[in-house]
Formats: sequence, C-alpha cells, structure tokens
Amino acid sequence: MSDLVKRSFTLSRHRTSIALEPEFWAVLEEMSAENSLASLIASIDATRPPERPLASALRVACLVFLRSKGP
Repeated sequence: MSDLVKRSFTLSRHRTSIALEPEFWAVLEEMSAENSLASLIASIDATRPPERPLASALRVACLVFLRSKGP
C-alpha cells in the first residue's frame, strides 16, 4: 500500500481532514460517480457508529462496495 493522502472536506459546517491510502480514495471516487465525493463522505459520516473513526468507516464502505460488485 502507498503512503496516506490527506484531503479536506466540510462536514456539518466543520472542516475535516481525512487521510487514506490512494487505493481507497480511488474506490470512493468510483462510488461517488453519480454524486460529489463530499456528499458521499457526508452520508457515510452521518450513518457511522459514533465509536467508529471516519477513516475506518470510509475503508469499510469501500470494502462493502467492492464486495457488492462481485468477483
């Protein structure tokens, strides 16, 4: 895996930085093909359990998305 890439977004009117591997950013961009990346991340943020860090929730969302696509 590559080094982490940090991106910043505004979530609930607060600026937030998220650091993920480039491979996860690529999957998130694919997932957000019909909407903006910011709105996808906001949606995942709004539905994650409070004890789960946002970066972890994004990685899990990527895995769920990829598994739903099949082999």
